[in-house]
Amino acid sequence: MRTLATAVETAMTGRVYSVEPEDDLALVWELMSDRGVRHVPVVDAEGDLVGLVTHRDLLRASLVEQSDLPPQLERDLLERTRVLDVMVRNVETVEPTTGLAEAARLMLEHKFGCLPVLEGRRLVGILTESDFVRWVAGEAERS
Repeated sequence: MRTLATAVETAMTGRVYSVEPEDDLALVWELMSDRGVRHVPVVDAEGDLVGLVTHRDLLRASLVEQSDLPPQLERDLLERTRVLDVMVRNVETVEPTTGLAEAARLMLEHKFGCLPVLEGRRLVGILTESDFVRWVAGEAERS
């Protein structure tokens, strides 16, 4: 039986789409749109986590929210802005063995939409609000 003491690794998304600090925001925008994600970890060449870009960060940095900008101007702005210019650098993380209750407490207390999952500095997954919903829905089906 699974409980909130169950480890994060049982609920996290293991296939994580990430970008590098020198990538442009157009790549992040396409990744979010194409893959339906709202959080994109930023990793260095060794795969170590160095930051995070959220959908909200992207909108704030790119002015995409302003509907009066022509689409090409929006695209140009995204292509000229580097991930390292907008990413959050000090990202709260958890380990695969962290309990789901602890992860939930962190997310709730700090109003995080996700927690990258690390083994050492290496990104191995991401735990999102959606992962919690899927986990609970899966638990409800077995009850």
